Amino acid sequence: MFTGIIEEMGTVRALEVRSESAKIKIEARKVLSDIRMGDSIAINGVCLTVVSFSGQTFLADVMPETLRKTNLIGLKAGHRVNLERALALGGRLGGHLVSGHIDGTGRLREKHNEGNAVVIHFNASPEVLRFIVPKGSIAIDGISLTVANVNLDSFSVSVIPHTAAETTLGDRRTGDMVNLENDMIGKYVERLLSSYQDMRQQKDISIDFLKANGFIQ
Repeated sequence: MFTGIIEEMGTVRALEVRSESAKIKIEARKVLSDIRMGDSIAINGVCLTVVSFSGQTFLADVMPETLRKTNLIGLKAGHRVNLERALALGGRLGGHLVSGHIDGTGRLREKHNEGNAVVIHFNASPEVLRFIVPKGSIAIDGISLTVANVNLDSFSVSVIPHTAAETTLGDRRTGDMVNLENDMIGKYVERLLSSYQDMRQQKDISIDFLKANGFIQ
């Protein structure tokens, strides 16, 4: 579990793509201070497991599903990435609950200055947009942000100078792909409501039906 508060930007040192999977090597500093084998670190919002590390770098495996659903496949040596260690019990929850499991990708549509902030618009698929609400939370490349507005095919966020400077959002340009994770509360609510509607339409509620919808094991 993560909070969407980026701890530092790391640098990609290598991305070794195989037939269906990959290994990624990241140079970092802060997230390595207490690193251990098997730790979870979010790279651009993607929860990955540390499989080895040295004084200045760590290595993580990337599954085929992750390559298909995220922007990690487009990374090259020298690219900067957002990094966050898993939330520790007792730590501050400065952003919102982020799982590190990406729901889809979006593309930067446009950006413009508004006072001291930068307003950024992203195109996204209907499957992602259905869970985005104005003033709700969304994780963009692992960054916890508040949604400003939502349209039929896009949404926007307003980014303060600190966030632009301390994350990869400051480097993003029109057409760049970003990882998107919806607020998990909204996803659970939608799942429960859809199951409830199915139950109302189901004349005979069987054990198999309850198991299929996650009500019993």
